[in-house]
Amino acid sequence: MILNRKINELKEELIESTQEIMRIKSVEEEAKEGMPFGEGVSKALECALKISRRLGFNTKNLDGYVGYAEYGEGDEYIGILGHLDVVPEGDGWKYPPYAAEIHEGKIYGRGALDDKGPIMAALYGLKAIKDSNLPLSKKVRVIFGTNEETGCKEMEYYLEREKPPVAGFTPDAEYPLIYAEKGITSFDLVKDLKSIGTEDLCIKYIKGGQRVNMVPDYCEVGIWSKEKDFVIKALEKFKQTNEFNLTAHIKSDMVVIKSIGVSAHGSLPELGVNAIMQMFKFLAFLPLEDTDIYKYIDFFNKHVGFECHGESFGVALEDEESGKLSFNIGTVEMEENKISLGLNLRYPVTYTYNDMIVPFEKTLEGTEIKIENMSHMAPLYFPKDHELIKTLLNVYTEQTGERKEPLAIGGGTYAKEMPNIVAYGPIFPGKPDLDHQVNEYIEIEDLVMNAKIYAHAIYELAK
Repeated sequence: MILNRKINELKEELIESTQEIMRIKSVEEEAKEGMPFGEGVSKALECALKISRRLGFNTKNLDGYVGYAEYGEGDEYIGILGHLDVVPEGDGWKYPPYAAEIHEGKIYGRGALDDKGPIMAALYGLKAIKDSNLPLSKKVRVIFGTNEETGCKEMEYYLEREKPPVAGFTPDAEYPLIYAEKGITSFDLVKDLKSIGTEDLCIKYIKGGQRVNMVPDYCEVGIWSKEKDFVIKALEKFKQTNEFNLTAHIKSDMVVIKSIGVSAHGSLPELGVNAIMQMFKFLAFLPLEDTDIYKYIDFFNKHVGFECHGESFGVALEDEESGKLSFNIGTVEMEENKISLGLNLRYPVTYTYNDMIVPFEKTLEGTEIKIENMSHMAPLYFPKDHELIKTLLNVYTEQTGERKEPLAIGGGTYAKEMPNIVAYGPIFPGKPDLDHQVNEYIEIEDLVMNAKIYAHAIYELAK
């Protein structure tokens, strides 16, 4: 318990350092010389390195992209990866978002939980090891990332210049730890359209959704018709057998149809109602059978509809570790001669990208629909009996008295950007996830508990 005593002694200093770094607005801005992500992010990195030097650690700044505090000897190192950049604060705060004020035992401000408070907890965990003179067989690096919220370009820069850690963690998710993260793909399905209607009826535009990783809660279509009443009556007839939230109103020479759905995260599409697919179901009801736009819409009605796991597309992968593939149509954009749907597919951790994309492409054969703008993050997966998983879970159990099962998620964490690490805290079971929320805070009690857990975890990995 020597480490816990030492953390208790360092408590006030930990709180002050957390406040110090939270007072810097480190949202990505325009790049400047030596400041690839702008002035605020650069100030936060300098501040973290200054605090690290004050605590007696060696530091290094890699050209403003990333920095680290280092302790110990040896060729191999344990890595603790946290980020200093934050998302914009938004409106509606009870307390100023960059004042780091303390109210009722909580430090309020942007970055309190994501990720400035937790990375300070890890730094002070390492300080406790140093002050206790505990022997380590490996070096330890607390790595300060600067671009997690907007692309993780700093990690590419780091890994081109430094070898990865042999093991470690990122305090950027929840406890007890995350051992499996699905593979994530986002891409567009694009088709050139030669025909978008008939002499009597024509689809002028379709637009819907904001981001591919969200279930769209809104979709709108503009339809030109010789007889506007025809479209309105068609909608009324359609709604007799379909309980969808669809409305029509006349706007200049068009009938505008609006579809209202229910938003949800793209990793859990079953929790939402897809406004785009509601709209597609109605559009297939119109007499447009021989047009390119009808064929495109009909294809997705047949192969997706309201399915959330890719069954009719032939990609319904599933495993025991992380469950079913999630299939989300998130955006649509159509004007005159082109239509594009934005998709977000997350596949189970024991499968590969090819296991997903090969049957996916087979389903597209003969449709003239092209895949464009593919982005892919491979799954992260450590078996539950992996030494890293067992070590971190044991520390969590010893420090909290709670035995919990590790988590598998459909989202992606910072752990995907660095080999040999997993996401470990800082959010305790039952506590709210305030990342990116208004009135973000970290409880001082939790900040200190994180420091204790991280101190013991670092020691167990590096001893």
